[in-house]
Amino acid sequence: MTFPSRDHYTACLLGGAIGDALGAPVEFLSRAEILQRFGPQGITDHAEAYGGRGRITDDTQMTLFTAEGLLRGRLQQLQQGRADYGQAVADACLRWLVTQGGEYQEMEARTDGWLFRQKSLHSRRSPGMTCLTALQDYPGETGIAGNDSKGCGGVMRVAPVGLFRWALQEAGADQAFADGCMCAGLTHGHPTGYLSGGVFAAVIFNLLDGQPLPDAMASARQRLLAEPGHEETAAALDLALTLSTSGMPHADAIAALGEGWVAEEALAIALYCALVAESFEQGVLLAVNHDGDSDSTGAMTGQLLGLMSGTSAIPSRWLEPLELRPVIETVAADLWECGRWQADTIDLVVRQRYPVG
Repeated sequence: MTFPSRDHYTACLLGGAIGDALGAPVEFLSRAEILQRFGPQGITDHAEAYGGRGRITDDTQMTLFTAEGLLRGRLQQLQQGRADYGQAVADACLRWLVTQGGEYQEMEARTDGWLFRQKSLHSRRSPGMTCLTALQDYPGETGIAGNDSKGCGGVMRVAPVGLFRWALQEAGADQAFADGCMCAGLTHGHPTGYLSGGVFAAVIFNLLDGQPLPDAMASARQRLLAEPGHEETAAALDLALTLSTSGMPHADAIAALGEGWVAEEALAIALYCALVAESFEQGVLLAVNHDGDSDSTGAMTGQLLGLMSGTSAIPSRWLEPLELRPVIETVAADLWECGRWQADTIDLVVRQRYPVG
């Protein structure tokens, strides 16, 4: 299979959703509690969470809405000759806020489009309080949130940025980095909170550009160093790379990286798991069977390994019960195709999915 392909885009988003769903039942359990409940191998298959097996959390919800914002911005660019991607993503995140029962001024006119009409997305799946409060307080103009949060709720949703920017072929990894910071910074105001988003988006772009994962990390790190407040994120990247070749038992290495509740730890754990993984399955299971934010680290690891491996590497037993699989596949396909869209030939169905106001 030629790399990259539409299949790799699909596997990136499906892999992320699978890691998210596998981590959902154990998100708030310690590793010891996970092993006690599921046995010495930990959780290895979908378990009950949010009323069923294979259910996604807010991580996948917000990833899909981030993608939707980017795609609406693309149509705006083609149809109107301009695009405010920051506002388009902010509007999409505000639509997600409404699905969670939140309120925002002047939001009624923006709750349109195909993704918002997916009833399964109108379900609270332990949404992060920082995301909820930052969006409820959104000032109406894009910029870095006014809080000092570096929680992982920004970095866990930006994989579509790397996919989108590579599909357009209009700018390089620097633009993916900037857009990743922009998307994460809508809700997380600490430099580590949004710079980790820039790094993850740039790593996704660099992988698509043919760089092996260590090189993709090194390139993103180099871009990171130009930013004020980069120290924590850079140190986390360095530690993930060092531990990946240390021979330390994986559980101990992941514990040394943290629990993933904050952005740089989630980024480091996901990158470590992808670096040491011998298969998609092994890497994702490493990423969810630890103390801490298992669904976010599982989602990000699944995105990396899915992108690098394709859908054939994903166990069918994990794919079959996955919630919203057709929706995820449609969004992935649109991200793959959006660089080929032309103003005078865009399919009506696509325009209806991503209406431009």
